[in-house]
Amino acid sequence: MKTEAPHAHPVSDSPEKHLPLHGIRVLEFTHMVMGPTCGMILADLGAEVIKIEPPGGDKTRNLPGLGIGFFRSFNRNKKSVVLDITTADGQATAKALVAQSDVVLENFRPGLMSKLGLDYAALKAENPQLIYVTHKGFLPGPYENRLALDEVVQMMGGLSYMTGPEGRPLRAGTSVNDIMGGMFGAIGVLAALRERDSTGRGQEIQSALFENCVFLSSQHMQQFMMTNEPPPPMPSRVSAWSVYDVFTLAEGEQLFIGAVSDKQWFTLCDVLQSPDLANDPTLQTNAQRVAVRPALLQRLGDILKHHRPEDLSPKLEAAGIPYAPIMRPDQLVDDPHLKASGGLVPMQTEDGGTTEVVLLPLMMDGRRPGVRMPLAAVGEHTAEVLDALGS
Repeated sequence: MKTEAPHAHPVSDSPEKHLPLHGIRVLEFTHMVMGPTCGMILADLGAEVIKIEPPGGDKTRNLPGLGIGFFRSFNRNKKSVVLDITTADGQATAKALVAQSDVVLENFRPGLMSKLGLDYAALKAENPQLIYVTHKGFLPGPYENRLALDEVVQMMGGLSYMTGPEGRPLRAGTSVNDIMGGMFGAIGVLAALRERDSTGRGQEIQSALFENCVFLSSQHMQQFMMTNEPPPPMPSRVSAWSVYDVFTLAEGEQLFIGAVSDKQWFTLCDVLQSPDLANDPTLQTNAQRVAVRPALLQRLGDILKHHRPEDLSPKLEAAGIPYAPIMRPDQLVDDPHLKASGGLVPMQTEDGGTTEVVLLPLMMDGRRPGVRMPLAAVGEHTAEVLDALGS
């Protein structure tokens, strides 16, 4: 049985109507990264996403340091409505908006939405078709009431141990669990919308940081279950390939080079014009080369330190040898591939300026879901959205 959505939106000839989630309304009670990422994915795919901000705006807008880019990175294509949901009037308005929405997103501390009367149990009675996504630190279990951060679950979920060298756990260099947790929340929404088409009912979805991180570590868990040997951290791992490392080239520049087959090994020797390596009888197979890997890497390092990356890189590319320069995020702003592929595009900011933003890493029917509207100023759409409640 296919059911109608619990609200109706006008159909227009705008580009939005050609996006897959056109006509879906999402009400977002989120901050920081995890919940906003989920909302941004749904917004990029065409949903009308209404971000509920407290008076004065989401504090994420004004974070310093490494958090300064959070708001602009994860809140595009959304409308901003200011509501004080700690008040009775704000809660009543929020419930009126929920009644006209398909999806609610939240990622506040455990128990807060229940205290405000805006949890799934309180809302589903009025809107049984509602899909409600809670972004949490932990799924139900002994840890579920703990507060969690990306760094906390990276330590608990095996990722920091696997990333750093022995005795020095390191967090990954970005908010991997927050971002992926938002992705899984969005995946849950897409599946729940599909299920609602058949059943006419919504449901609650939970996406959690800890379980996300454990999923990232699952291959190493499986390795242990198959070998009964704890996997060593990545910097201490025994490589399956002899040439799979970062090398220092001329003038201190670095380049990752990977030769993961015998054919690639001999091709690399040819690119480096090193017949002595190619003809060495102790280096003819990958197993032989792995057995003497430290000495082999030293020999390669002595050769590569005389090569410049700008000269060697095109030769490696032409030969089909995997390689990569070690790029900083600031250098990616001018990456020619990102620009040519349409993955880095301008967006008008809330202060009237312009910035470049990274789009979702996918193409649909030959197009990249892009930026459709300027980044919303605090409360920019409050009157538009709330005035429509009475219509």
